[in-house]
Amino acid sequence: MISRYVATALERAHYRLVDNGTFAATVRGLRGVIATGPTLEACRRELAEVIEEWILVRVARGLTIPPLGKTAVKVRRVG
Repeated sequence: MISRYVATALERAHYRLVDNGTFAATVRGLRGVIATGPTLEACRRELAEVIEEWILVRVARGLTIPPLGKTAVKVRRVG
């Protein structure tokens, strides 16, 4: 479930080359998710890690995770 969400987010990622030759990436709809890297592939790997950590932080704080199209992460509370 999380790996599919990360893969969907990576497909929606926007990459750009910033002034110093570093790549930067964001994902529309995932507020606060940003990654950088010296190469496009390094940036993509970093972005995948950032997305996964972003999901885990939101789950730990009891926050919802916005769906990406038909891909969603549903968290059930254990009582």
